[in-house]
Amino acid sequence: MARHTSLMAMLAAVLVLSVVATARAADKADPSGDWKWTFNRNGQDVEISMTLKADGEKLSGTVGREDRKADIKDGAFKDGEVSFNVVRERDGQAFTSKYKGKLDGDTIKGTIEFEFGGETRNFDWEAKRTK
Repeated sequence: MARHTSLMAMLAAVLVLSVVATARAADKADPSGDWKWTFNRNGQDVEISMTLKADGEKLSGTVGREDRKADIKDGAFKDGEVSFNVVRERDGQAFTSKYKGKLDGDTIKGTIEFEFGGETRNFDWEAKRTK
């Protein structure tokens, strides 16, 4: 019985250590840096650049084409997930795009949600860290 109890205690300790190691690895993930991705609009490839800076769970930075960058609003980074909003103005109207993505090494993959013509639209984005 004592041998069984020792084995169970050892297995529990290994399980706790692996959970702690996984949590620490997620804590070390950092989206800070420069990112790029390309999407196709009307047959033309458009390159988007993004600069992110994480400060704890707060995320700041800019996103957009080189000639039209916008500041990130309401940025957050938690549990490997990035989220932020970008507000742009056109013809006196403000438009908000909501970005969400999962950080995996040097890639952030997620979705962008925005409203256009009274409809909510989504599209995928996948940014690569530039070095």
